[in-house]
Amino acid sequence: MIWIRQAAPAVLRGLVIGLVVTLASFLNVLEGIERWGLNVLFEARGPEPPNTPITIVSIGEDSFDELNLAWPFPRALHAQLLDVISKGHPAVVGFDVVFAEPSSRGPADDRMFADAIGRAGNVVLAAAMTVVQEATYIKEDLNPPIKTLRERAAGFGPVNFLIDDDAFVRSVRLSRRYQDADLHGFDLAIARAAVKAGFAGAPGEPAEFLINYRGGARSFPTVPYYRVLNGEVPPETFAGQIVLVGATSPVLHDVFPTPFEPQGNMPGVEIHANALETLFQGIPIRRCPWTVTVALIIAGSLAAVVVTNRFRPLQALGAVVILGAGYLATAFVLFVWGRVWLDTATIPLGLGLGYGATVLENFIREQREKRRLARFFSPKVLEEIIRHRNDQALGTARKRITVLFSDIRGFTTLSEKLQPEQVVEILKEYLTELTEVVFRHGGTVDKYVGDCIMALYNVPFEQPDHAAEAVRTALDFQKTTHEISERWKAKLGVEIKNGVGINTGEAVVGTMGSEQRLEYTAIGDTVNLAARLESITKEFRSPVIISETTYQEVRSKFRTRPLGEVTVKGKAIPVKIYAVVEVVEGEVRGQVRVLVEGAVTITDGEITVQASLADLGVGGVAVSNLPRKFDIGRIVQLRLDLPQAAAPVNVDGKVTWSVEDKAGLVFLNLKPDDRAVVEEFIGRPAASQESTTE
Repeated sequence: MIWIRQAAPAVLRGLVIGLVVTLASFLNVLEGIERWGLNVLFEARGPEPPNTPITIVSIGEDSFDELNLAWPFPRALHAQLLDVISKGHPAVVGFDVVFAEPSSRGPADDRMFADAIGRAGNVVLAAAMTVVQEATYIKEDLNPPIKTLRERAAGFGPVNFLIDDDAFVRSVRLSRRYQDADLHGFDLAIARAAVKAGFAGAPGEPAEFLINYRGGARSFPTVPYYRVLNGEVPPETFAGQIVLVGATSPVLHDVFPTPFEPQGNMPGVEIHANALETLFQGIPIRRCPWTVTVALIIAGSLAAVVVTNRFRPLQALGAVVILGAGYLATAFVLFVWGRVWLDTATIPLGLGLGYGATVLENFIREQREKRRLARFFSPKVLEEIIRHRNDQALGTARKRITVLFSDIRGFTTLSEKLQPEQVVEILKEYLTELTEVVFRHGGTVDKYVGDCIMALYNVPFEQPDHAAEAVRTALDFQKTTHEISERWKAKLGVEIKNGVGINTGEAVVGTMGSEQRLEYTAIGDTVNLAARLESITKEFRSPVIISETTYQEVRSKFRTRPLGEVTVKGKAIPVKIYAVVEVVEGEVRGQVRVLVEGAVTITDGEITVQASLADLGVGGVAVSNLPRKFDIGRIVQLRLDLPQAAAPVNVDGKVTWSVEDKAGLVFLNLKPDDRAVVEEFIGRPAASQESTTE
């Protein structure tokens, strides 16, 4: 069920896009592009030889020149032409010339032509339909040949073409209803006459169909009018032929744009020849059924959405282009061999919109995801996550990581002293600057909990030095927190201190949560221990405490001090912990500390004990081998016996942390002379002491 919910938005998007494109197709919004696509299909297929015996007698400029006549020619001249053609015994002769008015040369001119028509017995004449369209009605009028001619003709019919919105002629109408009767068109009248003369019947006589053009102008055998009239063409040329007589000169305004003649140079008589060829050969272009087109549109839109969701944009674009090219290739094959016209705009449009809409949605989601993840990942890591988003980079997996927890010491007390708005302002500055530190060291901010920051290292991509980077982050935290503290101390008189706990180990890392809300996080005992270590930094007065596993990975890179073993809440086995002593808090922040071998005498009232020095700075001392435990906060008297020192150092100290036989104390009243002894000892190179700063 989950995968269904995940796929549902993509499927819905594909369906919506498919329905939008379908609606556009239904409303003929794309019809102009589809017709242009049909032109392209014809051009890509190229011309093909006609198979129907059709010969055209052309009335062109050459005939005007040779006969030295202007249009219209005398009808007696047409009679002479017809007598010459009839000697060759054609199947039918069609005059693509409208004789709707009596001859301007008198009735005798008409009678001569009528007699020739009668002698031939197989002449089909042209008529014209005139259409008057008003706001409330459409009126059609038929302009037939004059009675003298039509009574002798084998038939007549309108020569009007179906002209598309772009002025192209792509279809022919064989018949129409006129005054409640069927009226045969010019082409159907010729076809019927040809069948009577012995032609095989046409496979079908649809009311209208798309012409399967053989090519452009002069695709059919053509002879000039004047040459036939002058006897230059043997009558046998027309034997058994469908002979079409018509104008081919542009000055007679009987030329139209067609797929092979987009500039409008196709004579009407040649369009009739192509229509008759299509009819007799049974090869009309059939448009793909509407239901199939709708199915292809929706399938294409869904395919584009699925592919774009599956691959990266450039890969998806390539796949969509391949799908589109494959579809267009299929459309071409079906057009050439199946004479089927598939839409060439709607399906590619569905593919394009499916791709574009999905890329746009993915981009918006990616930007939204970037803004969300930018809180947790550095820009560099974030780019890698986006780049590998389909590689399960954020998938849940068990891996070795380093976890860092950090918070402000005494945050509750700080909050009580300030107004909520001031606390928010401090937290915003504090969290912003510490987050930049995390990012600088390649870490990932898992979450913020109040003043606490949880950061992960070695996620989501491999980070070889992850434990050291976490410690470097902690040390930079101290410096950054000190700088922030100084600023707010000047503003509001408050100080800010920071504690950090770090642990290294295995955890389950990845995207977790509910179906409504997911977060990238880590869970496991490794995380819990890091949080516990952070909480005991207050007890040990050590700003950075690391676990044994982290210590083993960074021991050669940082100065540390063992704090012994502690039983952390939630852990049955004691855990070894270490303080990173590169940074010392309080008044000695930034000062040098040294490891030292020496003795210390501690007096607490009437009790005096001896212990060993561990490390020393001008602000305090760490001791070991204590015979008894001292409570944190206890003030005692110290006598430090430093190797090669001129005199012992006597100073009061306050216990800041105490673990087993170890403790840390800060000096309370170090006198100038004693301070000079300590500073001299710290600055003296000797085998017995080792600097703890890098």
